[in-house]
Amino acid sequence: MTPGHRGGAGGAAALERVMGGGPLSLVLGGLGVLLLFRMVRRLRPGARVRDSVVVITGASSGLGRECARVFHAAGARLVLCGRHAGRLQETVEELNEAAGWGHTQTHPPSTVTFDLSEAGAVERAAEEILRLHGNVDVLINNAGISYRGNILETDLSVQRAVMDTNYFGPVALTQALLPSMVRRRSGHVVVISSIQGRIAIPHRSAYAASKHATQAYFDCLRAEVERYGLEVSVVSPGYIRTNLSRNALTGDGSQYGVLDRTTAMGRDPADVARAVLEAVRRRSKDVLLAGLLATVALYLRTLCPALFFKVMAIRARKEQRPEAAGGGAGGGGAGGET
Repeated sequence: MTPGHRGGAGGAAALERVMGGGPLSLVLGGLGVLLLFRMVRRLRPGARVRDSVVVITGASSGLGRECARVFHAAGARLVLCGRHAGRLQETVEELNEAAGWGHTQTHPPSTVTFDLSEAGAVERAAEEILRLHGNVDVLINNAGISYRGNILETDLSVQRAVMDTNYFGPVALTQALLPSMVRRRSGHVVVISSIQGRIAIPHRSAYAASKHATQAYFDCLRAEVERYGLEVSVVSPGYIRTNLSRNALTGDGSQYGVLDRTTAMGRDPADVARAVLEAVRRRSKDVLLAGLLATVALYLRTLCPALFFKVMAIRARKEQRPEAAGGGAGGGGAGGET
């Protein structure tokens, strides 16, 4: 045995003696360290939400409106964004009526109306947002659109439209507001992704692709802005009980118009909104809000990809039409509109 081998074996033996035995002790020790790390993180003071400037896109319906409710109740200074001024105003009126019900002082929300899929509009909106309060503490990129269709029958313009709203829109708004956060050495960027940012299922190609891109971009962003003291959270829900599937685009660009069974049985958007608030308070980096089946599918994709691909191929054959695609492990993702 070479000196190097002897040294390595001796080091391993010494480590095992310290841990009190063989491989099982090493595993248990590792789990203990992980548990201790999580306990320390839970003891860390939470981020302050009260009086913080919180921007929410897709705030006129679905998950975005629920996020508006929970952050307003927490005392945030809200800037609600969406395409439809009338619907945004309805949300504002609802929140103003609810003011004073709790013990936390609330603030009248502001609104900025723009189309997230138009780059020029996003830049102007970012300028307007900064004029309102001078800074942004938390940006919640929630707005999104879904898709149902067969790749062979889907026009490329539809693929681009989904990518513009779900990926390029949040990226454009984030990059427009990011310099002000960097200058202040303070800020938190949240993006509502989807379990389909981790795995992909048939007849969701455009949506899954946009969410995979979103996951990758914001993972990169997190690493790059950490030195400036900024936080980045990616929240990946499964199905949420919103109108996301009804408003989904089909292969020819028309509206899907169907409430999928899995969407109807999905999570309450209020529960997801509370999880988003908790992610901001805890400065969580990656939050997975998926059921057992979706979680199993995620691990299967990682640990046994060949089997996962086979299961997806069987599913694709069973679904002769996108309308049949109601079950499975896919996720709902963003619950607001643009």
